[in-house]
Amino acid sequence: MNQEIPHQNETLNTISQKVLRGDRINVDECVSLYEHGDIGFLGQLADSIRLKRHGKNTFFNRNFHIEPTNVCVFSCNFCSYSRQYKNREDGWELSIDQMLEKVKAYDGQPITEVHIVGGVHPKMDLEFFTKLLRSIKSIRPDLHIKGFTAVELDYMIRKAGVDYKTGLSMLNQAGLDSLPGGGAEIFDSEIRNQICADKCTADEWLEIHQTAHEIGMASNATMLYGHIENYRHRALHMLRLRNLQDQTKGFNTFIPLKFRNKDNDMSNIPETTMVEDLKNYAVSRIFMDNFPHIKAYWPMIGRETAAMSLSFGVDDLDGTIDDSTKIYSMAGSEEQNPALSTEELVKLIRDAGKTPVERDTLYNIVRTFEGVYQ
Repeated sequence: MNQEIPHQNETLNTISQKVLRGDRINVDECVSLYEHGDIGFLGQLADSIRLKRHGKNTFFNRNFHIEPTNVCVFSCNFCSYSRQYKNREDGWELSIDQMLEKVKAYDGQPITEVHIVGGVHPKMDLEFFTKLLRSIKSIRPDLHIKGFTAVELDYMIRKAGVDYKTGLSMLNQAGLDSLPGGGAEIFDSEIRNQICADKCTADEWLEIHQTAHEIGMASNATMLYGHIENYRHRALHMLRLRNLQDQTKGFNTFIPLKFRNKDNDMSNIPETTMVEDLKNYAVSRIFMDNFPHIKAYWPMIGRETAAMSLSFGVDDLDGTIDDSTKIYSMAGSEEQNPALSTEELVKLIRDAGKTPVERDTLYNIVRTFEGVYQ
């Protein structure tokens, strides 16, 4: 690519030249981008990568969420969503029949994915979820089921007394098609011990995703940013994901997740600014060179920031959601009722100067929206 994106900082000029040649940058260079790159420079550099890979195409899918429970045996300090198992008066626990009713509500609608995540409930075990998966597939066999964070998987598989490969294979055979990326938070052990000490470790998270890839299931990856971590923690987190992707090529997309501080044990920590959010998307796109897609989860950051992120390396906005997730609304996200119709999502993408493309979970194109949407 014969293009220059000049910057007053010589180090950043060197990094820019590497990126534009298609060369990989290292952790120190990633940190330099965070510390010294201004938002315009980072946006241009990330957008050049996005345009080379995807042009103006911006992906979304038609999906809905099922959250089986917000009752959880773990107590993550950043979480506003879960309710402790021993004190769960205001928690919810859905039965299999109740969850199947949510699936049946979409009969006749062109939904392609159901996303299933929730708290870690001791009574919702491997047997419970394999039964749920089979039941969903019996009702709607074409529906892609993306389900269970590595935290949920680690708990249910260990409780069943089997190894990760056996447990994931059981779930896959029952109907689980791919994994979401939740539960990664920040891999650094010191940070993890302060914000989520009692759940699965970084090594366990990575092993679960590696095992899923090895048995043929794709997955996503996340990073929770904007709390007590620093830029190097972010860079090292992304490095571990990039290294695993080199081995397995099983990740579809990387999703930076913004820390929200409402009603949790870290409410004293101020949230990041929109500029910091956009910077983080841009650096993610630049550093995560082997990840096909970078996703902005619009219910978490709001429609305005999501639209702006499309000029900072982001090429995916998740899906229609259909007012079916509470994980971020309970934490004070911009979207308290996260639902966009297909028409609204298409308009948001078009207004940002991009081309809306409906995809399935694995990024097969369902439909490209040409011209002005009517």
